Amino acid sequence: MASNERPPNEAQEIVDLVRHTFARPTSAVRSPAASSAAMPVSVLQGFDFGSLPEYEQLKIQKAAGAIAGIENPFYRLHDGRASDTTSIDGRTMINFSSYDYLGLNGHPRVVAAAKDAIDHYGTSVSASRLTAGERQPHRDLEKSLADLHGVADAVSFVSGHATNVSVIGGLLGPEDLIVTDTFIHNSVVEGAKLSGAKRIQCAHGDLEAFERALRINRMRHRRALIVVEGLYSMDGDVADLAALVRLKRRYDAWLMVDEAHSIGVLGARGRGLAEEQNVDPRDIEIWMGTLSKALTSAGGYIAGSRQLVELLKYTSPGLVYSVGCPPPVVAAASSAIAMMQEEPGRLRKLRENGQYFLAGAKARGLNTGLSIGASVIPVIVGSSPATVILSHRLQARGYNVIPIIFPGVAENQSRLRFFLTSRHSLGQINGVLDAVAEELPKVLNAPSFMNLIAGRQDERDGTAVPSRSPQDRTSSDSG
Repeated sequence: MASNERPPNEAQEIVDLVRHTFARPTSAVRSPAASSAAMPVSVLQGFDFGSLPEYEQLKIQKAAGAIAGIENPFYRLHDGRASDTTSIDGRTMINFSSYDYLGLNGHPRVVAAAKDAIDHYGTSVSASRLTAGERQPHRDLEKSLADLHGVADAVSFVSGHATNVSVIGGLLGPEDLIVTDTFIHNSVVEGAKLSGAKRIQCAHGDLEAFERALRINRMRHRRALIVVEGLYSMDGDVADLAALVRLKRRYDAWLMVDEAHSIGVLGARGRGLAEEQNVDPRDIEIWMGTLSKALTSAGGYIAGSRQLVELLKYTSPGLVYSVGCPPPVVAAASSAIAMMQEEPGRLRKLRENGQYFLAGAKARGLNTGLSIGASVIPVIVGSSPATVILSHRLQARGYNVIPIIFPGVAENQSRLRFFLTSRHSLGQINGVLDAVAEELPKVLNAPSFMNLIAGRQDERDGTAVPSRSPQDRTSSDSG
């Protein structure tokens, strides 16, 4: 039996599971009242992770792939360093799913900086920086980050996600207001939840909605924070920074810009959205970024005024109660910043590749959504099953492109997300675009996945599986 084939009884079990779950009314989820009415059973079920609705949803996703004969596209084991190519199961594939934007991952100079730091400091600082974990590489990196952003100071965290959670959760409280774009990253949402502040999400890029939210709610709250992304990680478009600065001044709010995907990508020298749009970076209170994309390391940081950074160093839980970033990690990021500034050709090549990909995709009739053609470019498919199948077919042709599906995006916005780097060749770009243009119509014209399930079930007892209506991403999380 082939490795991707399922025993008949397991296949039928999968069909039954999918049919049962999609047909199950939402009221089947246990309510607090129902739980209290049968407390002993609920308590026992609560300790069985396999019975949780969240786990059942994972089983449904795996079932979908099993029925379609598709290998799980997530948590694949890669070998070697992330670059324009990758190795999966011993097979070299052209890679569009890693965000090594400037092609610096594994560069001898970056590797040497990390190795030198290990030789001198070891692999860990073995303490919070507040106590015994402060090392010179931390200060060197933070000075470089502050200079890169054109602000007074910066502070690094061990995780980009934890940076947003800890900083937003610590600076704001239940008496405060947070206004975000509906496409904002999960880390911002989690930070807002932690803070207990009132969160209002506005339609993507809708400045009138931002203004309305602030006008109606600002005076009822102590502090207000506006949060946007510099380059949106799912759509590849940008915020209107100058307009947001005017808005935050009008309503006495802080402005926070998440530059995870825009530092090292936007601006003539890779200094991010402020440089790209010719805005004074000191007009933004909080710059957030990560070390894991263009800076080819790991971790997050905040850049801004000296007062902000000092406050965070003594009060932010993600810094005070966490080990400091490992010396080789920060040394690698510092080296990447230096190389980015010394070798501007990397950024030029990245821009050329992004624009070439965008133009080529449009010429082939592909839907690239709102992308400006920087480093993040989606090809919108509009169906989660179809997106997964398309990704699978591209893999068979030697291209690694990960599907982004519901609930990561709205069902009708399911897409393949392409990360462009300075290392990609025009031949690689043309090859994958041709493959997408050839395979996408085949996928979209094939019988729907739900019909496949229904058809197999019809063979058994004639019952069909109801489909779910797509959900708009703007309503998927109210914060």
